[in-house]
Amino acid sequence: MRLSHDSTGSGPDVLLLHAGVADSRMWGAQVAPLAKHHRVTVCDLRGYGNTALTSEPYSDADDVRRLLETLGAPATLVGASAGGHVALQVASGWPELVDRLVLLNAAYPLPATRSLERFVRREDVLLSAGDIEGATELNVATWLGPEADDGARDLVRTMQRHAFDVQLAVGDTVNQQPGPDIDLSRVTARTLVVSGGQDLDHFREVAAHVVGQIADARHVQLGWAGHLPNLERPEEITELLATFLDET
Repeated sequence: MRLSHDSTGSGPDVLLLHAGVADSRMWGAQVAPLAKHHRVTVCDLRGYGNTALTSEPYSDADDVRRLLETLGAPATLVGASAGGHVALQVASGWPELVDRLVLLNAAYPLPATRSLERFVRREDVLLSAGDIEGATELNVATWLGPEADDGARDLVRTMQRHAFDVQLAVGDTVNQQPGPDIDLSRVTARTLVVSGGQDLDHFREVAAHVVGQIADARHVQLGWAGHLPNLERPEEITELLATFLDET
């Protein structure tokens, strides 16, 4: 299956991978500014945005690998949350496809902290009870920090509700595969790891672990940021990305 995607601009390739609470619309504020000097591609992973979810076996990492090969690798991968996990799988499994890597509060299989376990339990209870609205609001409250405005909250609400509707409709017929294991020692891309001071502590632990395992990786912790900083202070994150992309 081909992932729904859209490319803007020309120059070195940049692929933006969305969070699990979102879809490609989360990058709306970043695309045009970055596309002044790059070809910027956004995509919807399966079950999100405009990409359908079917019963055929798949892994997000393989889907992204195929998209990169279509675009013409190597490219910069920017991954937020679950998209950061996929970016790490690709950068580790096929390092020749990725020359720069940006991780915004990336997911990674460290043991869950109590705060993350608490969120997962609450979401499971709500979904099991059929309370999709409640589960959606829980995600909005959890994953956006205090800097997010009403527009950002409405956008996350819309994206998360759509993902729930699509994924719950397919149910147990989904055949998602885990994809390749992540071996951080195989990542050769120049790497920027970003974490949020207002995010769940689990993701700060992930950032510290990842930056310690990837050669020459740089860590920036934003004290003001929650889990989705590009939706909380869009201009600041756009500038951060642009500066990293322009470094020689």
